Amino acid sequence: MEERFAKLAQVLPDWYQSHRRDLPWRRDREPYHVWLSEIMLQQTRVEAVKGYYLRFLDALPTVDALAHAEPDLLHKLWEGLGYYTRVRNLQKAARQILEDHGGVFPTDHREVLSLAGIGDYTAGAICSICFEQPTPAVDGNVLRVTSRVDACYDPITDAKTKKAVASRLAAVYPAGRCGDFTQSLMELGATVCGPNGAPHCDVCPCRNFCRAYATGCQMELPVKAAKKERRVEEKTVFLMRCGDQYAVARRPETGLLAGLWAFPHVDGKQSPQAALDQAAAWGVHPKELLKIVEKSHIFTHVRWDMTGVYLTCGQPAGPFRWVTAEEIREEVGLPTAFRQFWED
Repeated sequence: MEERFAKLAQVLPDWYQSHRRDLPWRRDREPYHVWLSEIMLQQTRVEAVKGYYLRFLDALPTVDALAHAEPDLLHKLWEGLGYYTRVRNLQKAARQILEDHGGVFPTDHREVLSLAGIGDYTAGAICSICFEQPTPAVDGNVLRVTSRVDACYDPITDAKTKKAVASRLAAVYPAGRCGDFTQSLMELGATVCGPNGAPHCDVCPCRNFCRAYATGCQMELPVKAAKKERRVEEKTVFLMRCGDQYAVARRPETGLLAGLWAFPHVDGKQSPQAALDQAAAWGVHPKELLKIVEKSHIFTHVRWDMTGVYLTCGQPAGPFRWVTAEEIREEVGLPTAFRQFWED
């Protein structure tokens, strides 16, 4: 069993050097760059991240710039990536680096783990890629590869499975090539031993020692525990225009989408008349209901079913900020759940 993991460490770093994709965050091993990319890549496709990564570094090229950035700029740079706690933790960690480490990214694995928003996976990636330490970064891609190589039916959603894989990988990390090994496992899982459809076993460097390939059980692996069903919440979202201005409001400072800009919204699905009554209660003097649009947005544990009510108004009143279309494009970061109404 351990021999197969040792073979991964033998064959994958060289394979990676000749087969890796050209991605912006692979052009150096600067800890800030690797850290930023790994946080962005959580729950987000590689192709979607490329532009965000370059724009973010253009606006905030250093840890110091990140630490001192205005929250609205952070949210605008992150707009559309979702999971906004990630960018808030980025800034918290940047401030920790300034205050606790003199502005220098720590190299000790335990100190990296102590930074806000950094867990085992991200700490493992940073310390192996940037500092050549034998610290595995075990995510879904890596677990898929190891499950198939071992023909292991332990659920990869079980924390014990992940911990066991990390321990076994740490024991075989090749000295001097730790970063290449970490990235080769990620790359193989993303491009060859992928999550959707059959793996490309014909071009896999591991096929000679992969048990799933030998026994033909590739499509049965990895095993995942059944997910809990998401709860559903209904919302009514108001797109209110007064002249060339539109109403936006801050979300509460705690909970889902905390502190972000959004279009005004209330719980529940309101009828057209109830929506007009609500707008009148806000003092905006609703004039015309232009249209109603239904949208949904899925978060990790909840789905919002939303009714968008488009209104023209006579008074830019209420507990809102009234902004122009240009301000929405350039300054006001709207989460995707609400931006989809703007783009409709």
